[in-house]
Amino acid sequence: MALNETESAVAAPAAAGKKKSVVKRYEGIICLVVVFGLFYYLGQQMGMANMLNTLMHTAHDLLLNTVFYLMGICVLTGALGRIFVEFGVVNLVERLLRPLMKPLFRLPGVASLGAVMTFLSDNPAIISLASDKRFSSYFKKYQFISLTNFGTAFGMGLLVMVFMVGQGYFWQPAVGFFGAFCGCIVSTRLMQVFIIRNYPNYLTEDVVAEKQQIAEEEEKEQKSGFIRVLNSLLDGGRTGVDVGLAIIPGVLIISTLVMVLTFGPSSSGEYTGAAYEGVALLPYLAGKINFIFEWLFGFGDPHLVAFPITALGAVGAALGIVPNFIAQGWVDGNAIAVFTAIGMCWSGYLSTHTAMLDSLGYRELTPKAILAHTIGGIVAAIVAHLTYVAITLI
Repeated sequence: MALNETESAVAAPAAAGKKKSVVKRYEGIICLVVVFGLFYYLGQQMGMANMLNTLMHTAHDLLLNTVFYLMGICVLTGALGRIFVEFGVVNLVERLLRPLMKPLFRLPGVASLGAVMTFLSDNPAIISLASDKRFSSYFKKYQFISLTNFGTAFGMGLLVMVFMVGQGYFWQPAVGFFGAFCGCIVSTRLMQVFIIRNYPNYLTEDVVAEKQQIAEEEEKEQKSGFIRVLNSLLDGGRTGVDVGLAIIPGVLIISTLVMVLTFGPSSSGEYTGAAYEGVALLPYLAGKINFIFEWLFGFGDPHLVAFPITALGAVGAALGIVPNFIAQGWVDGNAIAVFTAIGMCWSGYLSTHTAMLDSLGYRELTPKAILAHTIGGIVAAIVAHLTYVAITLI
């Protein structure tokens, strides 16, 4: 009897290892089929030489004319954000926003600091705050986990809004910000419902056993105002460079692929291998259900659906599409408002949610967080569209 149990114990890991090996083999086959199928389709439509030239020329143009522009914005906004931190503007805004946290987001007042920090930087800024036990001691577990959704909805907000203003739109990004704010409420509270439904004990459990008061940072050494300004500008600008470098892969890879699937051949109707040519597959598919996007988001052209699709993975890449959309005449004020709302609220959450929840120690709740944030982003876009329509009718 004992021998049989021993043999079973030995056989179980072996069977599991064999099963994993089979799964990996099939994953490899599926990967090859998808990759070669995609390039075969593009090559058949465009010609292999034209396809390769278009991919390289598009990536090169995006690097020179979009990435470096975004990096410049990142440097300026990073410097501005650091100035705000150094001279207490962030703390002032946090105190002003604190009364909104409990009734709107069901979060303690200190969570407003996370919104400000992610707005000035990016989604992971909420994790650096959450790792501080003085900060996390104010939260119940269900509130603490929902910080992933809460912080993501404001990620790179300043960058998105400044970029849209740079394209010549001034009040429409503010409408988009309002939409993102509403989407954040839906995403955060929906995530909290999911958490409590699966883990009822998290409703009352504290994140930190012993409550600790958050102490104000004390200046350890006195510095002149000029030195503080200079250090803030340079340190913040250096952070902006890091963010600008970090968005290069997303912009070049995702935007290039999306643009090839979005745009059509040259004006002559032939493929020349120039940048921004493509097979127009996404508009074709979106055109089949464009009435949905037109009804929900007010999109007047099926090409515009490429922005929210790209924003799922990287908002920097999604912003890279906008100048070309404007040049083609597809974009209006409503589209800018919706782009700002969905770009801020989603801000590449598919590529960050897993890592963020993993760092918090709640990896198993990733599907719930993604579902809640997907709904929140759609709500953000709808609110932005309806608000824009209401304003234009006044």
